[in-house]
Amino acid sequence: MQCTDTTPHRAADPAVNIRTMGSGHCVVFGATGLVGAAAMRAFEAAGFRCTGVSRRGPHVALDLADGAACRKVLGAPDFDDVSHVVFAALYEREQLVAGWRDEHQIAVNRAFFEHALDPLADRPSLGHVSLLQGTKAYGAHLRPMRIPGRESDPRPPGANFYWCQEDHLREQARERAWTYNIFRPQVVCGHAIGSPMNLVIAVGVYAAVLRELGEALCFPGGPDYVTEVTDADLLGRAIHWAATTPACGGETFNVTNGDVLTWRTMIESLADVFAMRVGDPRPMSLAAAMPTRADVWDRVVHKHRLLAPPMNELVGSSWQFADAVFGYGHVPSDTVLSTVKIRQFGFPECIDSETMFRARLRALQEQRVLPR
Repeated sequence: MQCTDTTPHRAADPAVNIRTMGSGHCVVFGATGLVGAAAMRAFEAAGFRCTGVSRRGPHVALDLADGAACRKVLGAPDFDDVSHVVFAALYEREQLVAGWRDEHQIAVNRAFFEHALDPLADRPSLGHVSLLQGTKAYGAHLRPMRIPGRESDPRPPGANFYWCQEDHLREQARERAWTYNIFRPQVVCGHAIGSPMNLVIAVGVYAAVLRELGEALCFPGGPDYVTEVTDADLLGRAIHWAATTPACGGETFNVTNGDVLTWRTMIESLADVFAMRVGDPRPMSLAAAMPTRADVWDRVVHKHRLLAPPMNELVGSSWQFADAVFGYGHVPSDTVLSTVKIRQFGFPECIDSETMFRARLRALQEQRVLPR
């Protein structure tokens, strides 16, 4: 089922009864992913009781494709006091980038959201729902986007599961005494095993394999372009902030680190994290090349006594994501979002993206997921 509404985005009126301040019970769907795990950390740090929901442990195990199972599990008394919902679950096709335009992928993500939200929507305790989107809201996956992307921009033409989910959320919110926020980050950076869009671990494993082979760190992508990234924990704190700030009810927010970058410069700047020299750019498909070097990664794990799984489990489809982000095989265009709105509403946080990448990679070295 296609969702191609091209009407301008407008935030719905905030619900009258906004139960957003203080602590409560936050249910996070997609709790093992980059965004879901970060949201859990942010809400727990603020004193919330959090229940994670995912396909695998250690959280509540639930297949969001199974509507009957969702009604049974989420209809249990354990969820009677839910005050906040963060929906960060995502279905991606095996062919990641092609799947972004796929009708089946759109239909599945719509069903996931409805199966998660609808059993909780009538809980008297529910005060707020947070929904994740991204730069596909500006058509960046289909054509060059308008720079900068603003939350008030009209919906671009083309199928996108964002609109199915958003329209359902707004319809449900109009009928109930709770409100919501929609978040649009760009290239979320953190760590989650097997995430289909984990650029940090892709960069780390790529560098570790090249070093083991005695090669220089070379940028593997195509033409350089200007873009942004979003630290996962900064995004988690933004989700908590908006969910507990009544003035934010019904608003959509772009969320990025606050600076811009080019990937060639960024990759080259990280060579010293791995004690590597910088080589000339060498375009290659990481999705094609890196799985053939899985044995080299196994050697790295054994040599450095890492606590890391095999390459396919650790990186997953993130090789495909890295190819798309780095511009391999296509001519990329700039993707820049305006974050003026969220700052005008009062969210002050920012972080230097190079500092973030270095900290993320060194944390993985400390955790013995990557070699020092």
